Amino acid sequence: MLKDLLPPQGEWSETEYLVLTDHRSRLVEFTDGFLEPLPMPTDKHQSVLQFLFLVFHAFAEPRGGKVHFAPLRLQIRPGKFREPDLLLLLSAADPRRQNRFWLGADLALEVVSEEKPERDLVEKRGDYAEGHVPEYWIVNPQTETITVLRLRGDAYEEAGLYRRGESAASVLLAGFSVAVAAVFDAD
Repeated sequence: MLKDLLPPQGEWSETEYLVLTDHRSRLVEFTDGFLEPLPMPTDKHQSVLQFLFLVFHAFAEPRGGKVHFAPLRLQIRPGKFREPDLLLLLSAADPRRQNRFWLGADLALEVVSEEKPERDLVEKRGDYAEGHVPEYWIVNPQTETITVLRLRGDAYEEAGLYRRGESAASVLLAGFSVAVAAVFDAD
């Protein structure tokens, strides 16, 4: 059986994880030998993500930055990888920008999944802080809110919680903001 050929949970190496995900289109995250397959995104999730990617791209890339959307692996530390919905570097020439995976990011963004919201609201908040990502956006379609977090020391503090009728503003990208209603009305 195929399962007899694969390492058991907890015994995957970083190399085995990278080889597996190099040959799959499914999002899979990795922590210290354990694989975590992520749910397939919904149409609404992808519409929100596409809108945000286009807005971030239009702002950052003319200023020399680089923006990508999942799937692209982000190494939090050796032995730990996440696949943020959106990643941003202020400089496209940043040496953390590698071909197989990025070694860091200046901003990470997650669209909260209905299947396991605590992954994006709690777990990844800790993960991106551990990876020293200066800004983390949590885009929550269920509550129609955008939370912008800024890294202070080893943990995030809330820079803003934005709702319909407001514009979510970046701390890192001076002058960048996006209307919350436009994000959640994206189709």
